[in-house]
Amino acid sequence: MILWHDPQCAEYSAAGHPERPARVLRSAAHLQQAHPDWDWRLPNEASEAVLLRAHGAAHVERVRTASHDFDADTPAYENIFAHAARAAGAACAVAQASLGGTPAFSLMRPPGHHATRNQAMGFCFFNHIAVAALDALAHGAERVAIWDFDAHHGNGTEAIVTGNPRIAFASVHQFPGYPGTGSRSLGNVHNFPVAPFAPRAGHRDALARALAVLLEFKPDLLLVSAGFDAFAGDPITQMSLEIDDFALFGKWLRESSVPAGAILEGGYSDDLPQLIDAFLSNWAA
Repeated sequence: MILWHDPQCAEYSAAGHPERPARVLRSAAHLQQAHPDWDWRLPNEASEAVLLRAHGAAHVERVRTASHDFDADTPAYENIFAHAARAAGAACAVAQASLGGTPAFSLMRPPGHHATRNQAMGFCFFNHIAVAALDALAHGAERVAIWDFDAHHGNGTEAIVTGNPRIAFASVHQFPGYPGTGSRSLGNVHNFPVAPFAPRAGHRDALARALAVLLEFKPDLLLVSAGFDAFAGDPITQMSLEIDDFALFGKWLRESSVPAGAILEGGYSDDLPQLIDAFLSNWAA
């Protein structure tokens, strides 16, 4: 297992914000102690040309020069362009390593799946999974699938990849819930809304069906928006999954036999390190 992580991603914060540095600091410390044989690497910033595959030039420039908050959840942090560009670069590195046959994970912040082509929102500035998928298509992949199991709909990813015949996207998410999208499927976009407090078995079934749809696409690469906020103990969602469910998702990835890579999206409980460990350990077993 290769993990891309840069401690610099913990250098920004806002008081009381759930997307806080401890998410990655505690997770990195736990994983390094639990798995000393895993390969840790520092990511580079994604170039502007790479970012422009998924985002408009005006949006990239606004993130670069941000002086006003993008919305109430998405502040204009100091140096946020560099932080977001490194997270996008880590996602691209994950995709390339995975295409080469090695499971890989990006333990970075900020998350990305709410960022649309021209809008930062929901803690997200650049859409790392979309950037990585489009970069993979430019470097040898023919078809890329994206499996998003974050508790929130990957609205930005959907907006960027809709209509792209070389990408299949499936999101399993709480609905109703933020950002209020993802109730319908169309073309290459497959949405699986799950009601708040839905039983675990029904949620797992939706995730299994979403993955099956993506595997039917016969992708060269399966990228995962790995959000751990569908955990029953997460403070900002109303879902019911337990640690064993995330372990099961890792097992499914291993058994799929498709080259796969994952990036951290949400997950705001104090149990995040253990949730990530369960997912990665069963994937890499």
